[in-house]
Amino acid sequence: MTKDVFWKNFLTATNTDKTTKYTDCFHFALTEQLANELLELVLTGKKQATSSSLYAYEAESCPLPQVGDYSIVTDWAGVPHCVIQTTDITILPFKEITYALCKDEGEDDTLESWQNGHHHFFTEEGKLLGYQFSDDMPVVFEHFKVVYKK
Repeated sequence: MTKDVFWKNFLTATNTDKTTKYTDCFHFALTEQLANELLELVLTGKKQATSSSLYAYEAESCPLPQVGDYSIVTDWAGVPHCVIQTTDITILPFKEITYALCKDEGEDDTLESWQNGHHHFFTEEGKLLGYQFSDDMPVVFEHFKVVYKK
């Protein structure tokens, strides 16, 4: 199913105004295995947040997410699985992220585990997009809720 058909199905099933647009269509992570694992965490309700480098938004000339935004989440292959809606945005330096905040990503049991995994992710993403990770790097932390599933 294409993202446009999936979106139309969402609008109809939820009785959402037909002029409503989604702001993004994406998969999580930089590898197929992790992208699909994180999607499963979203679908089961364990993952209710995600974090991104502010530098990535700037490098890709993408607008920052806003409360109320809708996004389509796909698997690695680009097949849509759900629609999420942004419920909160927090921007903090990497070093100021707390476990109380990052636990909602549903991926880690400790702050140290989250820091290690995201240090690696932001370092690798930075190589691809032309930014350099630092502990002072601003992180866009986005809480969301699933509003529609396939």
